Amino acid sequence: SIQAVYVPADDISDPAVVAIFSYLDASLVLSRKIAEKGIYPAIDPLRSYSISLDKDIVGERHFRIAAKVKELFQKYEELSHIISILGIDELSRNDRLIAKRAERLRRFLTQPLFTTSSFNNREGVYVTREQTLEGCERILNGELDNVDPDTLYMRGAIL
Repeated sequence: SIQAVYVPADDISDPAVVAIFSYLDASLVLSRKIAEKGIYPAIDPLRSYSISLDKDIVGERHFRIAAKVKELFQKYEELSHIISILGIDELSRNDRLIAKRAERLRRFLTQPLFTTSSFNNREGVYVTREQTLEGCERILNGELDNVDPDTLYMRGAIL
């Protein structure tokens, strides 16, 4: 079954929430902070999880790409505090690359949803798992380092 869990004050460390989450096979954590940036669906990839994200279930490639995506977002979250205070230009070259790839990835993972087309005048797009993996892999490998992140926003698949 699918259950909706209200998280008081968005505090995922609340003892009641922690107790409930321990019984779930998967959770999609929606984030107001991500939604405020116009990223939809506003799923927090660092706090969401699924026990089905297993090599034996999704395959080696999917598992590897998902782990790299999560690692990149984790590094970006750590850098975001520095960026907000000092700006991206104060980061090392490698950290700037991490931040820019994470931003491209975040924009790529937006998807124009069929259910929201009447609100945002964007036609919904279906994106296959393979298209998503391919796009993530290309961003992670730096193939799109020279692409404006805004061109990846609400696009769906990278052709």
